Amino acid sequence: MIDVLLGLQWGDEGKGKIADFLTPQYDIVARFQGGPNAGHSLHFNNKKFVLNTIPSGIFRENCINLIGNGVVADPERLKKEIENIADEGIDIKNNLLISKKTHLILPTHRILDAANEKSKGDKKIGSTLRGIGPTYMDKTGRNGLRMGDILSHDFNTKYNELVQKHLKLIQNLSYSDFNLEESEKPFFEALDFLRTFKLIDSEYYINNELKKGKKILAEGAQGSLLDIDFGSYPFVTSSNTTAGGVCTGLGVSPRSIDKVIGIFKAYCTRVGSGPFPTELNDELGEQIRKNGMEFGATTGRPRRTGWLDLPALNYSVMINGVTELIMMKSDVLSGLENVKICNSYKTSEGISDLLPFDIADKHIEPIYQSYKGWQQDLSKINSYEDLPQEFKNYCNLISEQTNCKLSIISVGPDREETIYRE
Repeated sequence: MIDVLLGLQWGDEGKGKIADFLTPQYDIVARFQGGPNAGHSLHFNNKKFVLNTIPSGIFRENCINLIGNGVVADPERLKKEIENIADEGIDIKNNLLISKKTHLILPTHRILDAANEKSKGDKKIGSTLRGIGPTYMDKTGRNGLRMGDILSHDFNTKYNELVQKHLKLIQNLSYSDFNLEESEKPFFEALDFLRTFKLIDSEYYINNELKKGKKILAEGAQGSLLDIDFGSYPFVTSSNTTAGGVCTGLGVSPRSIDKVIGIFKAYCTRVGSGPFPTELNDELGEQIRKNGMEFGATTGRPRRTGWLDLPALNYSVMINGVTELIMMKSDVLSGLENVKICNSYKTSEGISDLLPFDIADKHIEPIYQSYKGWQQDLSKINSYEDLPQEFKNYCNLISEQTNCKLSIISVGPDREETIYRE
């Protein structure tokens, strides 16, 4: 069976740490969507690792890691990521598989991304400029190049045809701040490097492994509120970040899915533009940002911070069919006299606990309930029984309000700073 691990907010929930923590229970960890805009941070042995494309099970022995067909991959970044992992003594050649149907991010995709974002001016969406959006556009427009194409004798012809299309679009956007020849050299070097890896028909592979009884963890990137269909459109990513993306991103049946594990922070964060009803634009918001080290693992951009948003969390639980919750960064709120939770929204149409269709345009006033905070440093605690009662009350409230089991609590970045809640 397949268990799904995904984020329930606007990304950056801590999926990398939890995927690494849970990997010993699984035979395969598979990424099913997204691209190198993901930054999954892992902390162990006094080291920090950031994974952009490779699944977070790569540091565990005897675990196969699959980059699925729903992912878009930048060959140059993937090559560097593989080399960094190999430097740690990991047997990555045997433990990493790449779907032939994974779409390629070309140098011109990154240029197009920058050109599009610049043309939007004040209406930009906050792209990471990694070329993800234009690559997914070529995928749906049936123009894209895939990992399996690099094994084809006419790859260069296909590549040049697509690049010429891109250059016309870039010219139409009056963008000239690039050097394509300079960008292409490392790109083609990376393709030669990737040809030495196992490029597979991943849908056959994963279904055959399921028949053998293998346990698979499907690892998502970004967060449910950034889903192209169900997120805060148009301030979203270009893929389906919700549980539905597992079937299309790996080529498996819905009947193969067992648990859906949803990850959320004890508060909310967001990177880039877009609606954020509970955002704190004050000293407390800055304090949470500093305490939580809320800066993008991939981009380094400071994250916006705010209180936990229950209407948004319940929405994500609903559309994903979440069976259990994992709460991250609980320790960041330690020392606050009071913590707040948004229970509903006030708009011109009245009070509601539903996420509005036009959340990107509507003025929303969050309605909060305040709770007594906890003062202890949670990162020094390793059992649920020893946690302060005020924090336990916070956990119980979230579990009750979401009608979902809260099974694991993270109290620090290291894989050891994780508590099972019976």
